Amino acid sequence: MLQSLDTLGAGFQLASHDLDIRVAGNLLGEEQSGHIKEVGFELYQQMLEEAVLEIKGDEEISDSGWSPQIQVGVAVMIPEHYVPDLNLRMSLYRRLGELTELKEIDAFGAELIDRFGSLPAEVESLLKVVYLKSLCRTANVEKLEAGPKGVVVQFRNREFPNPGALVGHIAKQGIMAKIRPDHSIFFQRDFPTPEKRLAGAAVVMTQLAELAKG
Repeated sequence: MLQSLDTLGAGFQLASHDLDIRVAGNLLGEEQSGHIKEVGFELYQQMLEEAVLEIKGDEEISDSGWSPQIQVGVAVMIPEHYVPDLNLRMSLYRRLGELTELKEIDAFGAELIDRFGSLPAEVESLLKVVYLKSLCRTANVEKLEAGPKGVVVQFRNREFPNPGALVGHIAKQGIMAKIRPDHSIFFQRDFPTPEKRLAGAAVVMTQLAELAKG
């Protein structure tokens, strides 16, 4: 299922078109474009966690809980028609947020198939992007954007765990990689379709994660 992540990837806008949480009332408020589905569940959850950590004043925990931003223009979610129960979908999202290992994510996917049937395309992409997010954390990539002309990665605090290896990797890329003024890196590729963008993002991040591990 996910063993092909070195060639298959996915975007990450977790539940941005799902989780129509009507029970939330005015938590965000209609005057603030109010529905959580318009914010996206992951962003909502991140905002909530950051607010709690700020109240606690625990900067160390907040620092360890950062979340990579991944944009590739593909919807990723657990559709309502696949898991109709809202509370159950929320529970599944929370569980996914705690997974980092490929074996764990694969097992989670197998459980979904056993409980709800064959995975919709959005769910397959979601499972893959959860692992992609884990790769981003390993490589200290704070933001990843994939478009028709390639992939841009931006490192958190402009730091990479293995800078020497990164410099060598960029040098080997030749004109296919460029360091931008803001210290982000552009990997030039030809990605004419969303599927190719997803695949390319996964390939780039797999390579960077391996470099980061040394």
